[in-house]
Amino acid sequence: MSTKRLVMIVEDEASICNLISTLLISNDYAVVTAENGHSALTLIASHNPDLILLDLGLPDMDGMEVLKTIRTWSAAPVIVVSARGQEAEKVEALDAGAGDYIVKPFGTDELMARIRATLRYTERMIKGSMVSDIFEVGDLRVDFGKRVVSVAGKDTHLTQIEFKILALLCKDAGRVLTYEYICRNVWGPYSSRDNQILRVNVANIRRKIEKNPAQPRYILTEVGVGYRLVEELKDEVNL
Repeated sequence: MSTKRLVMIVEDEASICNLISTLLISNDYAVVTAENGHSALTLIASHNPDLILLDLGLPDMDGMEVLKTIRTWSAAPVIVVSARGQEAEKVEALDAGAGDYIVKPFGTDELMARIRATLRYTERMIKGSMVSDIFEVGDLRVDFGKRVVSVAGKDTHLTQIEFKILALLCKDAGRVLTYEYICRNVWGPYSSRDNQILRVNVANIRRKIEKNPAQPRYILTEVGVGYRLVEELKDEVNL
């Protein structure tokens, strides 16, 4: 089962937010919304969306400030969707780290095309940093392009956060990733220092991919340090 891409809509006008949300859901995206800048920053840290649609005219802080803050700790692609159509404002947003800029009013077909293009570009960048589009060890197979995880040929459903944790571990398979490193890369710098939420998510992943979650073969715990995903199973090592 494929994991839906999560899009965050940062928009204070309810009618526009509802329109975009309905459009995205009908095109098989997952959606989370925020009506002001401060709540957006909190939700970005907790949900780690695949894409952010950002309005600049927010009630509590300017959208440019939100964009610049996001870019200090997150690489999530941002498309600015704003009524501000001046060239200087577009340049400023793109220079600040936006991947694209759409001026209101916009056509729904154009919006969806820009979203698809931005996600394709981001995926190419991610794939470029990985040895392969597919990670395999034992019966575990992770297809990063399709965002599908399977065990012994059977697809298993992971939540957005679970998939991001597993993908992060796969990218650095064989290396120990500290609790702090994983939390920072999955939830952002505003995540709690309490590692309990990470432990709960890893426990959920283990239940879905391990034959015996109490004696995991794939995701190993380095007590007091973090987690490591194995590059090969012990019983598969050639002696």
